[in-house]
Amino acid sequence: MSPRTAPPRFGPLQLALAAAGTAAATLDLCMDGWVAAEYARRGHPGWAALSLSLLAAASAAAQACSWLWLRSDPPALRPAVPVPLLAALHLLQLGFFFRCLYALKVGWRVCWAKAEEEDEQRHMAFLSHDISMLRLFETFLENTPQLTLLLYIILRTNKAELSQGLGMGTAFLCVSWSLLDYHQSLRSFLQDKYELSLGSSIIYFLWNLLLICPRILAVALFALLWPYGVAVHFLLVWLAMFLWVSLQGTDFMESAGPEQLYRAMVAVILYFSWFNVAQGRTLHRSIIYHGFMLVDSALLGLAWLWGRAPEEERSYLVPVVSAALPCYLLGLGLRATYYKWLHPKARVRQEGRYDEVDANGGGDGVEFRSFLEPELVNGRMQRLAQTHFSLSQPAQQHTLNGAAAAESAV
Repeated sequence: MSPRTAPPRFGPLQLALAAAGTAAATLDLCMDGWVAAEYARRGHPGWAALSLSLLAAASAAAQACSWLWLRSDPPALRPAVPVPLLAALHLLQLGFFFRCLYALKVGWRVCWAKAEEEDEQRHMAFLSHDISMLRLFETFLENTPQLTLLLYIILRTNKAELSQGLGMGTAFLCVSWSLLDYHQSLRSFLQDKYELSLGSSIIYFLWNLLLICPRILAVALFALLWPYGVAVHFLLVWLAMFLWVSLQGTDFMESAGPEQLYRAMVAVILYFSWFNVAQGRTLHRSIIYHGFMLVDSALLGLAWLWGRAPEEERSYLVPVVSAALPCYLLGLGLRATYYKWLHPKARVRQEGRYDEVDANGGGDGVEFRSFLEPELVNGRMQRLAQTHFSLSQPAQQHTLNGAAAAESAV
């Protein structure tokens, strides 16, 4: 069994990155508001309403998750704020920013105040994991649909305003930040030797970007051909993804009702990008998903090529559409490269080592941290980390109960 350890150290660099992440989220919110205001000012209230609706829906879902998590968190890790005030902040859609500012306050104490340092380190790790997950939800529920809408409007009008260019820039920044932050958060549950390297970060980011961009382009092009059809397409694919996630039996939230909200949000993520939610080997599920997405995106692109007028001004898009398939295939190649050589399981294979708990056929030999105080560990993200790194059910139970078993042995 892995030795019991403290969470990774939170230092000035991590504090600076947390502050930058909060600033990026604030900038993205301001840019969304500016873009919507520009749409309304230029006589496109429908586009402004749709942009604000995407923002409101994503914020409401994230606030609901944040509130549900706060209610189920250990009392020792909850902010020392009256419950009615916390509820009001979430109703006002400020719960996520409150979490970010509260985490910065705790992070400042961790970096420069030495009192109860280990307790504060555990507290900061717990807060960071939740913020990472909420940021990922916000990204795929708001930023990627906003990117699709922005691209559709730019292609439809054949021009890009300053606000649209800056909006796309901040949206891509948030997508990049959330992906890397989420992956780093998952890796923090592994032993130090699996620390995320610069090369691994670059490959992880690139393969996600190369798979997401063709998807956004395909949906935007289909919207040019049939604007209202995109809503029908999204609803049908979302329903299929929701059913698929439900059949895999997720257990991220604390009860059945909130779990349905989580599955609905994951189904939105899956409309744009791969997201692993089930334990065990992911190869077959990944092949099914990427095969489906490749066919679906190709059909959307082909529908635009078939339905566009020959004299249409957007003929420059034909080579762009033609490059989308190689881009997607390159993303799949980089993804295979990552899992072959840069994933934690790759190190296990290279060392020819497997965890003792795998003796009966489970697990992948990836060594997880076994924390000193497991009740103060963010169990939601811990379960996701075990899912992401394909830990089997016996191995997962072993890891979750590791510290308790050690105490019993003593």
